Amino acid sequence: MIADLLQVPDELSARVPAEQRGPGLGRDAVRLLVSRGAAEVGHHAFGELPDLLAAGDVLVVNTSRTLPAAVDGRVGDGRGRGEPVVVHFSTRADRWHPAGRAMAGRWAVELRSPDGHGSTRPRAGGPAGIVVRLPGGARLALEGPVDPGSVRLWWARVTGARVTELMRRHGRPIRYGYTDRDQPLAAYQTVFAVEAPGGGSAEMPSAARPFTPELVARLVSKGVQFAPVSLHTGVASAEAFEPPYPERFAVPPVTAWLVNAVRARRGAAGRRHRGAGGAPAGRIVAVGTTAVRALESAAGPDGRVRAAAGWTDLVVTPERGVRAVDGLLTGLHEPTASHLLMLEAVASVTADGEALRRAYAAAVRGRYLWHEFGDLHLVLPD
Repeated sequence: MIADLLQVPDELSARVPAEQRGPGLGRDAVRLLVSRGAAEVGHHAFGELPDLLAAGDVLVVNTSRTLPAAVDGRVGDGRGRGEPVVVHFSTRADRWHPAGRAMAGRWAVELRSPDGHGSTRPRAGGPAGIVVRLPGGARLALEGPVDPGSVRLWWARVTGARVTELMRRHGRPIRYGYTDRDQPLAAYQTVFAVEAPGGGSAEMPSAARPFTPELVARLVSKGVQFAPVSLHTGVASAEAFEPPYPERFAVPPVTAWLVNAVRARRGAAGRRHRGAGGAPAGRIVAVGTTAVRALESAAGPDGRVRAAAGWTDLVVTPERGVRAVDGLLTGLHEPTASHLLMLEAVASVTADGEALRRAYAAAVRGRYLWHEFGDLHLVLPD
């Protein structure tokens, strides 16, 4: 694992969005590390992405909107001021949630302690039964841990307000201590985000953040196609190698059709031109690990993608591999993040684990920036 070999210096955390780092900069003013196969590592500006893709390639993008999922509260029954906490609303359950019908109306939440600088620090979870007073007279009661093996996330019921309205009126984007200051919600929305009743992500699908309308237009004029999926993400894993929890996703019929058609056309072209010295165009490149999880959740063992919607508990690992995805555009992840298993699965299509280690070592040497406002990494087949 990369965690055994790599330490990321604190100064490589991206503390503000790219457009705030200097005059005249936009969202796309980030760097792009490119891995091709087993050996090649290249360094580019993100604006060069159209030159790195080919007509017929497909970018699979997550259309989930970011929610203002952090809400201030106090633990207690109102007889005293109580302990200040910040509630991170992670995932809304419904009657079809894997935990069962009885979970309808509940939210998975994480309680964190204010750090005095506008961000938060971890807080011991629970205990069951405590009540958090929220703005506007709402109350949140913890019922039990989402996973008995980890007490970081708890199921909770909110009374006195609808959670979506509570977030809209009193919430703000989740912010971690490596950032300098609060940002408006607009800074956490991607160009692909669309409104979805009852849907949204606790944290931004950040791999798509550097895309601008102008860059999208350039890619379309190049012949690159876009395929939408949705996966509503919960809060990021705070524990080493903690796998993601079940999340709501949808792969619409048009995306399933496009991915299958492109893969079939590529296969036919490969058979016609076998030995010609060039791979046919038509790579399926996921924009972010969320897009991988959504698309792979709808892919059968034969790689064929079918329209699907619901909950996914899929964890993509090198052992499981990927069935529909050929490449991945993603941020740079912490060495202990479970997302790296997914990157290894994508990289192993044409390379081995050493390729990913070399790429991350090159990112540290090159002073690339980490986290949601940071630089990106494009993993392509050789």
